[in-house]
Amino acid sequence: MASDNFVDYVTIHCKSGNGGGGSRHMRREKYIPKGGPDGGDGGRGGHVILRGNEQMWTLLHLKYKKHIKATHGVHGSGNLKTGAEGEDVYIDVPLGTIARDPETKEILFEISENGQEEILMRGGRGGKGNNHFKSSTNRTPDYAQPGEEGREGWRILELKILADVGLVGFPNAGKSTLLASISAAKPEIADYAFTTLRPNLGIVNYRDNRSFVMADIPGIIEGAHEGKGLGLRFLRHIERNSILLFMIPADSEDIHKEYKILLNELNQFNPELLDKNRLLAITKSDMLDDELKQEILNDLPNIPHIFISAVSNYNLEELKDMIWKELMH
Repeated sequence: MASDNFVDYVTIHCKSGNGGGGSRHMRREKYIPKGGPDGGDGGRGGHVILRGNEQMWTLLHLKYKKHIKATHGVHGSGNLKTGAEGEDVYIDVPLGTIARDPETKEILFEISENGQEEILMRGGRGGKGNNHFKSSTNRTPDYAQPGEEGREGWRILELKILADVGLVGFPNAGKSTLLASISAAKPEIADYAFTTLRPNLGIVNYRDNRSFVMADIPGIIEGAHEGKGLGLRFLRHIERNSILLFMIPADSEDIHKEYKILLNELNQFNPELLDKNRLLAITKSDMLDDELKQEILNDLPNIPHIFISAVSNYNLEELKDMIWKELMH
């Protein structure tokens, strides 16, 4: 996935259709000069609908199409004819898309299944024709209900990546390098912090034609849950991962402390993230001798761990075995 084409946050303006007005028509035929009311109802206005599409990975198609408008319902007519409904507008979005109210920030719904449809902006109801208002005391009502106006407003669409494994670590922990080494993804890689400004997805091929999805999520820094650094925009992607693979370089001053900081950021953002299975990869380990490895092992958190090097391919197959075993639990 080209990173420039990855868009995970858009604001769009939607306008649903007005409902058609009910008809005030009176039945008039050659031999029935004073027939009763026969005005039909107006048609409903068109909805604006989000629809899940498993073939899509990005909200890029909505980046330059900010205004989406459905058509109006048709007015009712005589002979109890109901007006046609306005045409619904469908917006295809990737799985993991959330619709949010821009003012309250409330989540309206989430698209998580292929073909799932949710109304983003409901069309106005059609008005009732005068036939509905006849009674024993008013046999010829000369009035009908107007159609309800459509709704209009801004909506935020956010994409949470659906992946099996989310890579968690400080900037420059080697996440992009790992993803490039074990999948066909081509993330930007450079030797400075915050290279990854957008999440990258990679399909990792495993034994016997099996595979899993790995997401390289931009680096967390202390205070990310308060919106520092790249902050909240990217932490939300981690919510959808089955496994969190923590990545800490072997040359880190204090691996255990770094792990605790990362864990705290996740906890502050959403405590439920701590319920996910966690693995630890000590990156850039190809230069370590046995003595240094033992020193590091004496002070590691109590989770499954492995020494790896994406540059020299050290232990990458073993890492995949470890991930697959965890996914199968």
